[in-house]
Amino acid sequence: MIRSIAFATALAVAAVSAPAIAAGPFDAAIAGPWRKPADKARDQYRNPAETLAFFGVKPGQTVVEVSPGGGWYTEILAPAMKGNGKYVAGLANPLASVNAAKSVESFKAKYADKAIYGDIGIGTFGKGVADIVAPGSADVVLTFRNVHNWHMGDWDQEAFNAFFKALKPGGTLGVVEHRLPEARPDADQKKSGYMKASHVRMLAEKAGFKLVGSSEVNANPKDTKDYPKGVWTLPPTFTEGDTDRAKYAAIGESDRMTLKFMKP
Repeated sequence: MIRSIAFATALAVAAVSAPAIAAGPFDAAIAGPWRKPADKARDQYRNPAETLAFFGVKPGQTVVEVSPGGGWYTEILAPAMKGNGKYVAGLANPLASVNAAKSVESFKAKYADKAIYGDIGIGTFGKGVADIVAPGSADVVLTFRNVHNWHMGDWDQEAFNAFFKALKPGGTLGVVEHRLPEARPDADQKKSGYMKASHVRMLAEKAGFKLVGSSEVNANPKDTKDYPKGVWTLPPTFTEGDTDRAKYAAIGESDRMTLKFMKP
């Protein structure tokens, strides 16, 4: 309990509000016709303009997105950085498995249109292999809703160490993750898909980072975080199928921490 109170106090001191944006550098990409309506519908939960502004992301930088999945943020970041900066995707190690190799090739094929996405950089990121970019070359490293996967695989500290290595001194690490209440057992982080903010901060600080801010831009107070099948019960996954689907749709996507760290 003492640790939780201390963490909450420290986080409150570090917290800053995401800046209001009249016409931000990512607005055109967010409105881009290449984005599917279903992806745009998720903007209300993921708040891309506000989130990227909070992290200080802007054209002209070398921005690494680690484990971009299907590329929800790729479709925003890559077009905005085209011709002015560099977007690098830290993808799975293709040598790890057949499925990993297929996922890498699928990503490359999906974002091969340079007229829209520019020249996307491809780095390798996986357990035991973290050749994302040249050491000390990234201005920003971003990761969205991935820490739980690395934690469940027992290599979350390795991941944060790799981020520190990739960034320039003064560079930013931006983390968005499903948020578990601090009072819940640590063991819940291994199965629920939710992580404690104190644990994420511990990983970052152990790697050498300093917490410089937090934002509630991706918070969702409707998320009770007590579902038998974890965070995947909520949209967009709907693990329960049609069971109580309307109830989970009304809750929306998960409650998320948004933390900004700096490499000294």
